[in-house]
Amino acid sequence: MHASDSVGPAGDAPAAGVHASDAPLGEEDLVRAARMAEGLRQELGRVIVGHQAAVEEVLVALVAGGHVLLEGAPGLGKTLLVRTLSRLLGLSHSRIQFTPDLMPADITGTQILVQEHEERTFRFRPGPLFAHLVLADEINRATPKTQSALLEAMQERQVTVGGQVHPLPHPFFVLATQNPVEMEGTYPLPEAQVDRFFFKVRIDPPDPDALLEIVRRTTGPSVAEARPVLQGDDLSWLQERCRHVVVAPFVEDLAVRLVHLTHPSAAGSPEEVRRYVRYGASPRAAQALVVGAKALAFLSGSAHAGRDLVRRLVLPALRHRLILTFEAQAEGVDPDVLVTQLVERLGAASPRA
Repeated sequence: MHASDSVGPAGDAPAAGVHASDAPLGEEDLVRAARMAEGLRQELGRVIVGHQAAVEEVLVALVAGGHVLLEGAPGLGKTLLVRTLSRLLGLSHSRIQFTPDLMPADITGTQILVQEHEERTFRFRPGPLFAHLVLADEINRATPKTQSALLEAMQERQVTVGGQVHPLPHPFFVLATQNPVEMEGTYPLPEAQVDRFFFKVRIDPPDPDALLEIVRRTTGPSVAEARPVLQGDDLSWLQERCRHVVVAPFVEDLAVRLVHLTHPSAAGSPEEVRRYVRYGASPRAAQALVVGAKALAFLSGSAHAGRDLVRRLVLPALRHRLILTFEAQAEGVDPDVLVTQLVERLGAASPRA
């Protein structure tokens, strides 16, 4: 365990020569993080009806520094979620509607010719990617070339236009939505690019009670507006300090075993995995489980991340990283079912679960 991962007495000041960001988590850190998280949840609840699990997963990914692939039918509040988050966090936001004729320069920006003092020069005009929170709507309607431009920006946190590198704002968070793959006019995202998303979050239609609440809130004389919760570098502080949450070796072992057993060639992998999975999850899945558990623990005011937090994040971390066989696709096998069965088997086999 690294020194930065250990937790000293609550409230201890950083030792001489130790930068505050490198110091172990203290009581003040945990109280501050929990207070921020509670404020975010309360304000989101004033605007977003239902979808508590999905909203929590998006918050975890945001604090962990990852991007989210959001799957759900149109009209379920995805744009509202991004707009509300940007207001709560005090960050800029943009929305890109992906279409088959959208070009890479339409999202990254382009060089324009400007005349100044009888001289013509090229000046970079930033595209909509230059915002802190970017909603990439219906990403699988764009051509692979434009998809690649977005996904490269997600990975490198910068874009290259005209041979010049332009860094993107920090923090930079992409929430991409996609239509179900069976819809017409869609270009499925390549597996290697889907793997770059920290989580894949599913938005389900609201139940009757939630739908009634949505109607009541949106058809009255006024609509609730979220109030800012975080200021300045608060989000950067959360992202930086959550990495100091302690994860015990046996918790890391659970994350590693979960990912390892998604591979059909792994010893001990379940029969369902060997039958229905062509390729298992990548190492990024284990990273997402551990870092996500740290972020979730920190948002709960805890300095330790346990197995229960890893289990809570298994579905969003793994569902998009399993590449199913043709047989599984023909039979309509849901990756969530395979992952859930895997977790149940590991839990039953481990006395420390």
